[in-house]
Amino acid sequence: MPDPIRLAVLISGSGTTLQNLIDRTADGRLSARIAGVVSSRADVFGVERANRAGLPVTVVPRSKGFADRVWAAVQQIQPDLVCLAGWMHLLPIPDDFQGKVLNIHPALLPAFGGKGMYGRHVHQAVLEYGARVSGCTVHFADDTYDTGPILVQKCVPVKDGDDPDTLAARVFQAECEAYPEAIKLVADGRVTVQGRRVVISG
Repeated sequence: MPDPIRLAVLISGSGTTLQNLIDRTADGRLSARIAGVVSSRADVFGVERANRAGLPVTVVPRSKGFADRVWAAVQQIQPDLVCLAGWMHLLPIPDDFQGKVLNIHPALLPAFGGKGMYGRHVHQAVLEYGARVSGCTVHFADDTYDTGPILVQKCVPVKDGDDPDTLAARVFQAECEAYPEAIKLVADGRVTVQGRRVVISG
């Protein structure tokens, strides 16, 4: 049996997505190993979650040379795959990590994506637009916001009476399934990127 895929998880906030990955790797639903966590802030609960799980954490605060220092921290982890999990900064992808960085977005891209579209802002925009469905998107990260090739999407209904919080909770449940599914597809070697299109074999 091959070794579990090694993950580096990048966070900037409370770490709910990180916790989902911790739980699923711990109980065997996801055959992966979180080899390290990189946080852009020291004072967020995601760091506490990582510490509680016994995961090595590197904090890289935003300052001059931020991207280079982030990737230096990631390289120390030696991951097979990098998972952005509530990472709040545009991070240019160096050549040696092209096609090895995933991000999850709380809407059905290409709708409701781009700069400034994160967290509650996304769900508010979905409701204001009057969309009848929302969901989440796992995509390969590139050098702009929310534009990389799409790997997994899951839909949820937008219900009458929803507010940003109720919609966010429903979308997050979809995220909890979508991100592990995407990681497993990569780990199983079933993913090929052809331009903007992701081809899944088998």
